[in-house]
Formats: sequence, C-alpha cells, structure tokens
Amino acid sequence: MLGPVILAASRSDRMRRLISAAPVTKQVVDRFIPGETVDEILPIVRELTDNGLELTMDVVGEDITTPEQAEAARDAYLELIDLLKPLGLGERAEMSVKLSMFGQALSGGHELALANVRPVVEAAAEIGTTVTLDAEDHTTLDSMFAIHEELRKDFPRTGCVIQAYLFRTEEDARRLAAAGSRVRLVKGAYKEPAEVAYQQRHEIDKAYVRILRTLMEGEGYPMIGSHDPRLIAIAQELARTAGRKLDEYEFQMLYGIRGDEHLRLAAEGHRMRVYTAYGTDWYGYFMRRLAEKPANLRFFARSMITTG
Repeated sequence: MLGPVILAASRSDRMRRLISAAPVTKQVVDRFIPGETVDEILPIVRELTDNGLELTMDVVGEDITTPEQAEAARDAYLELIDLLKPLGLGERAEMSVKLSMFGQALSGGHELALANVRPVVEAAAEIGTTVTLDAEDHTTLDSMFAIHEELRKDFPRTGCVIQAYLFRTEEDARRLAAAGSRVRLVKGAYKEPAEVAYQQRHEIDKAYVRILRTLMEGEGYPMIGSHDPRLIAIAQELARTAGRKLDEYEFQMLYGIRGDEHLRLAAEGHRMRVYTAYGTDWYGYFMRRLAEKPANLRFFARSMITTG
C-alpha cells in the first residue's frame, strides 16, 4: 500500500526539500491549497459561499517547536476571524484547528494548547460561528477530547473529529452522540499501528458505517467527512431512516476534490461544507491528501510527467 509510504515521506525533511523544490509542485498544491495568505483566501470564501456552499477553514502548519510559534498560530486564526467579520457569514464559515499547532506536543502542551485555542473559539463565537477540533494521531486524542469537553462548557457548539479506522472510535461516537454535539466523522489519514487501528480499507469502511449510524441515531449534529460516493449514499439513507431533516446533518469535503459533487449536494438542499486550507506550511497537509486517495497521487505524478 502506498499510503503508509507517503505518510512516512510527510515526516521526512529530505522528501520535504525534494518535493518543495520540484517546479510542478506549486501548481499541484494549488489544487488543494488555494492561497498562502488571508488576502488570497477571501476571494475563495466569497466564491464558495456565492455558490451555496459553506466552509471550514484551516490555517495549515503542524511542526510547532516553540511556544512562540504556537502563539503565532493562534494569532493567524484571530486575523482570519477579524477579516471574516465584515462578511457576515456566521456559521457558513467556521474554523478547523489542529491542537498540535497550538503547542499540544510541547512541554505542558495540554494546558498550552487550551490556553491558545480558547481565544480563537471566543472570537469565532463573537462573529456567530464556531470551531472544530481536528483529530490527529491516536496519542493526542485523550488531550483533544478533554480540551473539547472543557471548551463546550462555555461554547457548546465547538465540534470535534473522530476517525473511523481507530478501534476506540465506536465508543467515542456513543459518548459524543449527545444533544448539542457537533461531530465530524472521517476515515483517518495518519499512519497508525495495527494495535489501535484497522488496516484494511473494507474494515475501515464497515466501521465508518457503524459509527455513522450511531451518530445519525443520536441527538447530536453529524458531519460526514467523505468523498466516497457509496458512503455518501449510505449517509443519506441513514439520515432518512433516522428521520433527520436536511439541515440536521451536513457533508464535508476537501477543497479541490470532487467539486462537482459539492455543487450537486448543495443544489439538492444539503448543507455542503468545503474544508479549505491555506498558508505557507503546506507540506504535511499536502502529503496526507496524496496518501488518502490514490487518485490524488496519480494526479500529482501525471502533472510532474507532463510538466517536467
């Protein structure tokens, strides 16, 4: 399987230098990351929302090694929120954050990440929107869920992400499928050992459906993070069976992948949110997009051949 190889490359400084230096890389990265600055991303926000879509916005970057870098990440989100305020989009433009960016892996990282992310959640609430905490590798999840629980005391719309390939997730989903919760379900994009995660695609897909059924039958707000046509169809059927209205769940897909499907779902009346990343530290995000889906890797390889 190429996925684990690509994920290993995402942590290699040598591969980072090689891929970053390739002339074709920028034009391919632009497919998934449409800008490096807030000024570059705001026209994308307007375009997507004008087309009936919603967004969750991610400032990319996870290699945080100092408290100062974590504070800079916090400030980048605060700048984004400040510039979104005049647009009056409310929930149509929310944020996704990785707690690793806020210092979670540093000494005293749990408290540091909570202290840095809280002002972002507060600022988001002030403009009528919210924040979703992205899931990272399994060693970080207990901290993430504890921060999520703490933030929800004051900001109950704060969301979190769960990953279908982890064995623990079915229990997490049962706990999270409560009134007022917002939970995004994804397959998972980190290299995890067989002791904690399913390794075969068909096992991950089956787990995804079991977990999604739990969320749909619960009292929270499910967010379906998938580009898989079969899982999208199953999600629609599970929603109908659970008696959910179209505004009681939503679909989420990555910017640059299946754009026609984004528009189709929105035209059918579904809430369709586009995960839109921006920033200069794009390498780790980009490599996980390649690892998640073979078609992304083929697109990158074909572009290198035809442009090289």
